[in-house]
Amino acid sequence: MGKLPEKLQSKLTERMGNNALRKLPSSAGLVDFSSNDYLGLAMNEGLTQIATWFLEGKQPTNGSSGSRLLTGNHGLYKELEDFLTQHHRAESALVFNSGYDANIGFFSSVPQRGDIVLYDELIHASIRDGIQMGHAKGYKFAHNNLDSLERKLQSLRVQLGSDGDVFVVTESVFSMDGDSPDLKRLANFCTEEGCFLVVDEAHATGVLGEGRDLICQLGLEHEVFARIITFGKTIGCHGAAVLGPEKLKAYLVNFARSFIYTTALPPHTVATILASYQYIRDNGTELSERLLENIDYFKKQVSLLDLEDCFIESKSAIQCALVPGNEKVKTIAAALQEEGFEVKPILSPTVKAGEERLRFCLHAYNTKEEISRILHIVQRILGEKGILHN
Repeated sequence: MGKLPEKLQSKLTERMGNNALRKLPSSAGLVDFSSNDYLGLAMNEGLTQIATWFLEGKQPTNGSSGSRLLTGNHGLYKELEDFLTQHHRAESALVFNSGYDANIGFFSSVPQRGDIVLYDELIHASIRDGIQMGHAKGYKFAHNNLDSLERKLQSLRVQLGSDGDVFVVTESVFSMDGDSPDLKRLANFCTEEGCFLVVDEAHATGVLGEGRDLICQLGLEHEVFARIITFGKTIGCHGAAVLGPEKLKAYLVNFARSFIYTTALPPHTVATILASYQYIRDNGTELSERLLENIDYFKKQVSLLDLEDCFIESKSAIQCALVPGNEKVKTIAAALQEEGFEVKPILSPTVKAGEERLRFCLHAYNTKEEISRILHIVQRILGEKGILHN
């Protein structure tokens, strides 16, 4: 009973040999430079009271009791989707159980046979999975490179039939580099070329655009076909939503299998999402300003400590120091954890071999003393390892 099939064991053995075997971490109570809880809402005790207020008179249950197409479409769903439509300046919103569900549901069902999906090479794994599950052909273009996208599109035009559509996919803030594309140029390009632009806003939701997203901040709501927003990061809860035309919502309700064939989120989860958005509406400016101050302070300290060559350029809460090699980056992350800081190593194959990194996630609640101390430790360790100025 305890024996794995040989093929599975060989894959685990290969991972161990590459020092890339994943294990579930324990909660160590360290200073948080790792979570996606950018504004601290996941640990905000006051949200429980607000969520309880949303549940009053709604006859809440512990579970939703079924899929949304059966018995799980409780009243709070409409309240949340109406709010998201208004708040994110969209035509409609459809809530999914997670960002992964939203991406595989959208990309496996919307692009059709004969269509083409052009995606940034650093796009989320869930988007790649969704494309692979669908019938359209997917092709990557160089990261944040509009010229590469244009060349790829022109080379593939001959494959498109008269009814073939092109979907262009990117992220507003990339999860591993923390950088952003030139969305205005990209939106103009897609309009001129007749492409459908889809933007994953996972790491911008609730932070940018006055608690909305980067598309709202840039005023591009009408230039984008669909946005995927998530609630498991800044919103501090769980779930996701696809924003787009009302007819897209109707289509997903009918054809997105990850929406149709899953139990709906329970009422208290939906109430917590609403509570988080209300909290951001009332306190988000102060929290976002604190986060932006910490990002600015972090970057200044990186410059003062002469660490700029190690860090990928980013203006977001995600700041990454390249430390090539799984073994090396794991060793340095372990040293930082021993010093009391929760920093995770990002290993290959999650990123390309040779681009392994320390990923620092900044938060509104990190102190300047914590930021200064961890970067001084990084400088010391990288110097000892001979990584600086190589």
